[in-house]
Amino acid sequence: MSTVDSAPLIVHLIHRLDVGGLENGLVNLINHLPPERYRHAIVCLEDSSDFRLRIQRPGVEIISINKQQGKDWSHYLRLFHTLKRLQPQLIHTRNLAGIEAQLLAAAAGVRLRVHGEHGRDINDLDGSKRRYRLLRQVLRPLIGHFIAVSKELEAWLVDIIGARPQRVTHICNGVDSLQFHPRLGPPAPIGPHGFVNEHAFVIGSVGRMAEVKDHITLVHAFLTLLAQGGVASSRLRLVIIGEGPCREACQDVLRASGTAALAWLPGARDDIARLMRGMTVFVQPSLAEGASNTVLEAMATGLPVVATAVGGNPELVHPGWTGTLVPPRDPGQLAAAIADYYRIPGLAAQHGARARRRVLAEFSLSAMANAYLAVYDRLTLQPSMKG
Repeated sequence: MSTVDSAPLIVHLIHRLDVGGLENGLVNLINHLPPERYRHAIVCLEDSSDFRLRIQRPGVEIISINKQQGKDWSHYLRLFHTLKRLQPQLIHTRNLAGIEAQLLAAAAGVRLRVHGEHGRDINDLDGSKRRYRLLRQVLRPLIGHFIAVSKELEAWLVDIIGARPQRVTHICNGVDSLQFHPRLGPPAPIGPHGFVNEHAFVIGSVGRMAEVKDHITLVHAFLTLLAQGGVASSRLRLVIIGEGPCREACQDVLRASGTAALAWLPGARDDIARLMRGMTVFVQPSLAEGASNTVLEAMATGLPVVATAVGGNPELVHPGWTGTLVPPRDPGQLAAAIADYYRIPGLAAQHGARARRRVLAEFSLSAMANAYLAVYDRLTLQPSMKG
C-alpha cells in the first residue's frame, strides 16, 4: 500500500459543491495540501456541479447525500451511514448548513471534528439570531477545533458562541496570484462584440447573485452615476459575473431604465481571471462577508476594490490605500466611491498596485494550505514535515 493510500482520511462536509467562495477555498485547499499527508473526500448535503472538475488531485471521492428542500429527516440516516462507511479520521464541516453533521459524526465514531465559519447569509447577517446561536452553542462541546476566515468571525466564535480561544484559529483565504495577475497590455476584451471600447471604464463584480450579495444596490449605484452626468455613458460599463436568484431582478431594473445595453450579466463563467483583467474597478456590495475570495482575486489582479464595511471586508481593503469602504445598502455612497476612480487620474492604478503587493505578501495559497495543515497535524498528532 502506498503512502498516499494509507494517509489519514479527512471528510469535508459542505452544503453543495458549486460556484462560490467557500467552495473555491475548499478546492484550492485540497489542490495545495501535500498529497502524501492526507486523503480527502467531499460530502455534499445536496449535490455537486461541474465545479468538481476544478479538483486537480486524483482520488477525491465526492458523495451527494441528495437532501431535499425543507425538512428531510431521511438525509440524516444517509449521512450517518456515509460516515460509517468512510470512517474518516477527521471531519471538517463548514458554516451553519454543515454544523448539525457534528452530532452525526460523533455518533458514527469520528473522533476528530473541526468546524469552519466562512461567512453568513441573509437570514442572519450579524450572527445574532437566537435559534442559530443556540444551535452552535449546544454543538460547541462536540467540536474539537474551530476555524474562522476573518478576525471578526474569530471574535464572534469566542465572545458570542463561547468557544475557547485556544480552540479557534483564524486562517484567511489564499489566492492564486499566478492565475490572477494584472493585465500585461491593453484591457482584456469583455462582454459581447462592441460592448467596450479602448476608453471604457468597467465597473466589475463577481459572485453568487443571491440577496446577501446585494448586487441590486450596485445596479442602482450604476444608474446614479449615469444620471449625475459626471461620467460619460459612452465610457461607463457594468459587468456582474455570477448566477443566482437575483440576476433577473437586476436585469429587469436595467431594462426598465433603458440602460441594459451598458451592462453585461452573463451568469456563471469559468474564465473569471481573464474577465477581471478587463475591469477598471472591482465592487463588492455584500451585506455580509467572511473573507471574500473574489475581493482577494481582484486585489491579485491589480484592481482597486470598493467594498461594503461588513464582516471581513475591512481586514482586506485598506481605505485610501488599496480601495474604499462604504456602508451597505447605500447606492449614493457606493456611486461616489466609484466616481473617485473615474475623476482622479492614476488613482485606480495606484490602489490596484498596492493591493497586488499586499496579496503577494499576506494571502498566498501556500500560506493558507500550511495553516490548515498545522491544524490537521496538531489534531492528528502527525509530525510536521514543513521545511
